[in-house]
Amino acid sequence: MKVLVYTSPARGHLYPLVPTLEELRRRGHQVAVRSLSTEVERVRALGFEAEPIDPAIEAREIDDWKSKFPPAALLAACRTFVDRGAHEVGDLRRAIARERPDVLFTDVNSWGAAAAAESSKLPWAVFAPYFLPLRAPGAPPWGLGLAPQPGLLGRVRDALLWPVVNALYNRVLPAVNALRASAGAAPYRDVADFAQRPPCIVSYTAEPFEYARAWPAHVRLVGPGVWEPPSEPQPSAAADARPLVLVTCSTEFQNDGKLVETALAALADEPVRVLATTASLDPGLFRAPPNARVERFVPHGPVLREAACVVCHGGMGITQKALSAGVPVCVVPFGRDQLEVARHVEVARAGTRLPPARLSSERLRRAIREAMALKPGALHVAERFRNAGGARAAAAVLEGLVAAAAAR
Repeated sequence: MKVLVYTSPARGHLYPLVPTLEELRRRGHQVAVRSLSTEVERVRALGFEAEPIDPAIEAREIDDWKSKFPPAALLAACRTFVDRGAHEVGDLRRAIARERPDVLFTDVNSWGAAAAAESSKLPWAVFAPYFLPLRAPGAPPWGLGLAPQPGLLGRVRDALLWPVVNALYNRVLPAVNALRASAGAAPYRDVADFAQRPPCIVSYTAEPFEYARAWPAHVRLVGPGVWEPPSEPQPSAAADARPLVLVTCSTEFQNDGKLVETALAALADEPVRVLATTASLDPGLFRAPPNARVERFVPHGPVLREAACVVCHGGMGITQKALSAGVPVCVVPFGRDQLEVARHVEVARAGTRLPPARLSSERLRRAIREAMALKPGALHVAERFRNAGGARAAAAVLEGLVAAAAAR
């Protein structure tokens, strides 16, 4: 079996796939990858075929961070996916012609690639490294960061707000359907159909971090894919019994430097060690107090083995990596799906949530202390993640699609 994997230009969508790719290879399958250009050599070094996606896709950067309100940010993200999709249709078709795969595995954010996959008549599935906007009883409207609310009031709230959220998405519905028509795919009734149309969706999370519900038959929750690039061993630090707090920014720019700045100030006089990784931001912008160190990139895996808490923006990658290690999280969500992540952390009692509008040294210090006391909740999530099936379950989904197609 040959699998063609197509990702959006985001490391946070490529890295969670790596354990699945390695499991596919272990089972004797071939894997070809199309992903962002800066990661092609890294994927090749892992032993997989890899080529970059169309440069025009990468050139259309996601700019939702410019929006001040979550609904506007969601709409901006949708427009990005439509604009990129116009280039993805031909890009995926060229990849299919070259690779001649047996099954396609496309990114949930690659709307053009999904349309091309659907019209290709090949077996295909979508992978989702973040929560899915699927309407279900008890599930709050996606994207607003609302907690589940039981009882009549919750049902009324959800019944009123789900159509509002769908209407927001549907502002781009004409453009989405024009994109799908160009690929020969049937139109959507709602933009939310992007999570309903695929034959199968592999969701890289699991309950109880994801809200419990009756999941549709085409959705398989397998738990997070935890992987990070190989790195040089870090020099051993002197023995220090103080708890370690890891502070991180997004790898995709979203103007979240205030989180590092506030965390350094909040923890300067606390009996902890602080490591801040700034990713898309220049570490020189920040002045570290004596108990802190600021770097652009540090492998998080070894750090999490001794961390007492992670303070982050709420990206699914770092959040699920921390929870997989049983480390509680303090989330300050700046946009995208981060409002959802922050609320899920809070509901799972695996950490705390602090809205950015309330971000101050005193409030963040209190939220970090509270998060550190929620270690049992983080350990419970970690155990459930381990039991979700992981890369083996994801690989089995793709094998099942090919077997079903061959039996028809």
